Amino acid sequence: MTVSSDALGSMTQTSSPTDRLRAAARLLDRRRFLTVTSAAAAIAFATGLPRQASAATRPRARAAAEAISSDPFTLGVASGDPLPDSVALWTRLAPSPYEPDSGMAPEPVAVTWEIAEDAGFERVVGAGETLADPEFHHSVHVEATGLSPSRTYYYRFTTGGWTSPTGRTRTAPAPDEMPQSLRFAVVSCQRYDQGYYTAYRHLAAEEGIDAVIHAGDYLYEYAVNSAGGARGYTDTPLPDVFNRETVTLEDYRLRYALYHSDPDLAAAHAAHPFIVTWDDHEVDNNYAAGISQDNDPVEEFLVRRAAAYRAYYENMPLRAPQLPDGPDLTLYRRFQFGRLAQLDILDTRQYRDDQANGDGWQLPSQESEDPGRTLLGATQERWLADGWSRSQALWHLLGQQVVVSRRHNQVAAPSPVSMDAWDGYPAARQRLFDQFTASGAGNLVVLTGDVHVHYAFDLKEDFDDPESRTLGVELVTTSITSGGDGAERPDNWDVLMAANPHLRFYDGRRGYLLVTLDEQRVRADYRVVPEVTTPGADVLTAASFVSLAGDPGLISADAAGAGANTAPPAAARS
Repeated sequence: MTVSSDALGSMTQTSSPTDRLRAAARLLDRRRFLTVTSAAAAIAFATGLPRQASAATRPRARAAAEAISSDPFTLGVASGDPLPDSVALWTRLAPSPYEPDSGMAPEPVAVTWEIAEDAGFERVVGAGETLADPEFHHSVHVEATGLSPSRTYYYRFTTGGWTSPTGRTRTAPAPDEMPQSLRFAVVSCQRYDQGYYTAYRHLAAEEGIDAVIHAGDYLYEYAVNSAGGARGYTDTPLPDVFNRETVTLEDYRLRYALYHSDPDLAAAHAAHPFIVTWDDHEVDNNYAAGISQDNDPVEEFLVRRAAAYRAYYENMPLRAPQLPDGPDLTLYRRFQFGRLAQLDILDTRQYRDDQANGDGWQLPSQESEDPGRTLLGATQERWLADGWSRSQALWHLLGQQVVVSRRHNQVAAPSPVSMDAWDGYPAARQRLFDQFTASGAGNLVVLTGDVHVHYAFDLKEDFDDPESRTLGVELVTTSITSGGDGAERPDNWDVLMAANPHLRFYDGRRGYLLVTLDEQRVRADYRVVPEVTTPGADVLTAASFVSLAGDPGLISADAAGAGANTAPPAAARS
């Protein structure tokens, strides 16, 4: 059914826009979705975990495995969401990844998994058999348990006569442990048709990485032509299935197949555990809750969102609590890395109010300044504040999508700000700062993506007063490819540096961010590649900054002196 104007009108007098949107969504009859949409949409709205191997299903599932006649592990392996005693493992069976069915018959397939202390699998510490279920596009999600904290492990999958590549992963420290150091990589924005994933190849070779934090835009919904855009394929053109915007479940599934088939991305996944969150392009550019960029009818867009969320779960190393329920998926979650760091992963898309003032860069207005506007939603805000209040960690990392710091794009006042970022939700940002200050948590480090450039910000109590108290730091990673090659100093470099005195660093090249923590300081190493439109570029460190525990504010690593931290080599970390 379509939500009637009378039904919506009855809510307008007493509810916020977000409340009205959510109420409209609740009025939608799920059975209506299933009768007016395709079978793929029905699968997107299905609930329940994938089936598990049982005595009754094993013979047929094993026979299906033996029938696979070409390598089904074309999309590689991945791990994620590390805990002290477990880690999530992922793969997807796809002998023909660019076909809608991935070259698989529509029946469950038996898959065995192993996790070991050594790459030769002589010291196996966990193993089992599960099913690759066709309803989940033959994806496999395993939660390997009974592991030891702060340990490196190796894992692989087998089905029929085929064995996957070996992946390497790592567990988190024990809750009461104080690690000597932690090292995270932060990545974002990997539009396939705008360049090669050279940065991922270099990231795969980085040592001592405890986890890769993906801040969103894992894929882009835009059409990809037969040449792969900037990649310029000629001998092996891509099929036409990619030359359309992703809307249906089949579209999103195929697009993940395209991305996962990239060998550099596969290498990064195989080398390190990932902790992922999404931004907008995993569904639709600049969407807000149930509102699409083009203001499609809510019920139509929620079908699309359900398809996108389903495909996201199928293709990420996520745990059972992240299984989608129709157009909903709880992605915000918390990780403890001993007593050294707490990492809170946010979702700034699913629960936000619509962008004010028509979106884009606009002057602040009564609409954008509305104190009731939210970017996280009330439930997520409370969850975050409660987590800070209860934390015993030294450092508090916030992995999220859009820039928290205020950004002016001109020196003269008043200046436009981005309505899609926290600048468009200043009351929500103030609540964020107030809740952190009230919690007494201390040592805030915000990790951000989205904007396709490297930034380093001091988070100021009052952005209009450069001398005001510094609450923490924000480290923004550039894109892996989005935006093309980029430049060390974009055209607006002088203006942004002058208009934003709390902005300490700005570089427009592609790459990733390394964040290293110990008890004294956090260090940010901004890694860049000079070009992505041709493969094989070298990687270099454009700049390094540190912020001291108990004394927030960024200073250059050189100025900090020889005491600046570095992570121990991988060989020294058991």
